[in-house]
Amino acid sequence: MDKEYIKAKLANLPEDPGSYQMKDKNGEIIYVGKAKNLHSRVNQYFTGAHDFKTTKMVSHIEDFDFTVTRTEKEALLLEINLIKKYRPKYNIMFIDDSSYPYIKMTREDYPRLMIARDTRKDRKARYFGPFPDATAARDTLKLLQGLYPFRRCTVMPNKVCLYYHMGQCLGPCEYEIDKTQYQQMADSVTRFLNGDTKAITADLEAKMYAASENLEFEKAAEYHQMIESISRVIDKQMIESSARGSRDVFAWYVNRGYMAITGFLVRNGLVLNKEFRLRPLYGDAAEEFESFLLQYYEDHPHPAELVLPQETDISSLQEVLDMHIFQPQKGYRLKLINMCLENAKKQLDLKFETVERQESVTEEAVQQLAKLAGRPMNRVELFDNSHISGSFTVASCVVYVDGMPSRKDYRLFRLHTGNSDIDSMKEVVYRRYFRLLKDQGIMPDGILVDGGLIQIEAAKEIIDSLGLDICIMGLVKDDHHNTSALMDVSGNRLDIDRNSGLFFLLTRMQDEVHRVAITYHRKLRAKGQTKSILDEVEGIGPKRKKLLLKTFGSFANLKKASVEEIAAVVPDEVAAKVYEALHMEE
Repeated sequence: MDKEYIKAKLANLPEDPGSYQMKDKNGEIIYVGKAKNLHSRVNQYFTGAHDFKTTKMVSHIEDFDFTVTRTEKEALLLEINLIKKYRPKYNIMFIDDSSYPYIKMTREDYPRLMIARDTRKDRKARYFGPFPDATAARDTLKLLQGLYPFRRCTVMPNKVCLYYHMGQCLGPCEYEIDKTQYQQMADSVTRFLNGDTKAITADLEAKMYAASENLEFEKAAEYHQMIESISRVIDKQMIESSARGSRDVFAWYVNRGYMAITGFLVRNGLVLNKEFRLRPLYGDAAEEFESFLLQYYEDHPHPAELVLPQETDISSLQEVLDMHIFQPQKGYRLKLINMCLENAKKQLDLKFETVERQESVTEEAVQQLAKLAGRPMNRVELFDNSHISGSFTVASCVVYVDGMPSRKDYRLFRLHTGNSDIDSMKEVVYRRYFRLLKDQGIMPDGILVDGGLIQIEAAKEIIDSLGLDICIMGLVKDDHHNTSALMDVSGNRLDIDRNSGLFFLLTRMQDEVHRVAITYHRKLRAKGQTKSILDEVEGIGPKRKKLLLKTFGSFANLKKASVEEIAAVVPDEVAAKVYEALHMEE
């Protein structure tokens, strides 16, 4: 990258809305974005600290172009068109090659019913759905064709076919049929597919009983089978029986460097289908969600209403999508948003759990870690500290063997109160490996500390003093506290691909060591009495403890007191620590 060239170009960027295109050394577009202010947005990429994705992308940028637009809406449309055209390496593509089936009703004098996947080819036709899979669509179509004698042929012949003789077609090819009769059938199908099945069910039940009374048991059985088919077809998840009309509901959730998007397609109170997308997150989550919606509605019909979370900026979306967008604060729409959010969380967690259980992925991750370390890393130990204002300082050590947790080897440590984070790291590392030396235990190939170079150097000082040869590395986090890279003892950053098995493994390791430390900390807190809590607060000695109890009369009254009331007895900084310690669980 020619830094002087880039710097000069950045300085001359206009403060207008528009789209920008990042290019690599070959002139290939690797990222497309939009901005309300091109000068401000593009400059952000080349200043300050970034996560793994942005750092990696910027390292490949040799040049950039931009296009000024009149409005942010135009910038948004241009961005999506460029993403579709160039499919840049660092843009998230949410649309896959699969499409959902719909039932299509043609706009002809004598309409037909059929299954269709592309809803854009025939804009005059009516589409119902989508259906979760082809089987559900075929079953519904088969039921409708049994109930309503629409024509089946694409091009009408000169004489009736077998369907006419089976009573499944009115025979417009040979006989003159009143078009209003077809219109009535079309209206009935529309009501049926919108969930109104009471009339047809009542009619079939009446015919079934009449056939039974006339001893036509085979015909009665056919009607009964149709009624059961109707029940199966409409057996969907009911959300709100009074909620008529069509609405799509979408929500998103971000964690551990990934973004999950879930949507419910609701028709007349029935969830007809669920959408789900899971992708590594490289940019701003809100912008990626906006991009997803624009990509999605390129290939899907617009509902009467689009329901989105409150935190979504809908100013540009409202114009581009030309839909009524609702952002609920209460009611059944908010329930739908919460359902989407919960589904997104569960799907994202399932992603990590599934990857962890895949043996081949785990083996690959261990090999990737060994390659970065330059030595075998089959047995790895991780450390994490937990404390609140210096009280109940604890540490956890978790052990992973060949990428899997070895829980029998986990260890918990209660550390000296008042130590700095560096001193706590030195203490736990010394106690862990001095004990292993003494007991002739199994030494790890590597140690991972949850921190930067200062924590790495603290651990290395102790390891060197014990005469041990153990690889030490640190877990580097991004702005969202997600693992994004490793750091070696020299302070070199070792980037990790978020699609790699190693990324998933390190993320699980980080979550596990943190979970164990927090659980132990809470356990000690739960066992401790208020008296022992005060003993653990930095700045509280016997005299101040006695003074506090004398002033407030009891531990219960002390806990009810405000920071200001406690500060009238002890110094402000000590009062804040006392209050925080007493109210930690809250």
